[in-house]
Amino acid sequence: MGNRQLKVWIEGTIVAALALVLSLIPTSIGSSFSISLGSIPLTLYAFRRGTKAGLLSGLIWGLLHFPTGQVYFLSVVQVLIEYPLAFTFAGMAGVYSKKIQQAIKEGNQTKRTIGIIQGTFVGIVARYFWHFVAGVAFWGSYALWGMSPVLFSLVMNGASGLATGVVTLFVLLFMGKVWPDLFVPKD
Repeated sequence: MGNRQLKVWIEGTIVAALALVLSLIPTSIGSSFSISLGSIPLTLYAFRRGTKAGLLSGLIWGLLHFPTGQVYFLSVVQVLIEYPLAFTFAGMAGVYSKKIQQAIKEGNQTKRTIGIIQGTFVGIVARYFWHFVAGVAFWGSYALWGMSPVLFSLVMNGASGLATGVVTLFVLLFMGKVWPDLFVPKD
């Protein structure tokens, strides 16, 4: 492993830890709705370093929930879906890293903005898809007001995903405008 690659993995581990710390800030309303502030640094990192690095950092973020006791456990499969798998998929935002970095190098603000919007959407949808699946398969029996498990999971996880996406998008669009160099690695 070269120095550059080691630097990327260390940076990803620090980002995962920062994501976990931000996730500890109370943003929950009830037991099923929360805004995941940790998506902000993870998405930025995925834009900066690409899909592979974003996926690995997301995996670390998901795994860090275990030693901190931030895991809701119903079954082994549910835990695997909602923590390692779902958080890993948040790194899918990295599929837009080259597009965003190219736009920044060209000074094309419109292309940069569109890339940030698309990439954030992909990362949030990829993560919350797995939360939706777990919501239907494992949490559906807790559905309120007699809702079907599918509708309950769609509403609850959809609301959390939408709120997380809006907050992440707002912050990253601001950062892209004020500090575009954060999206482009210098090494």
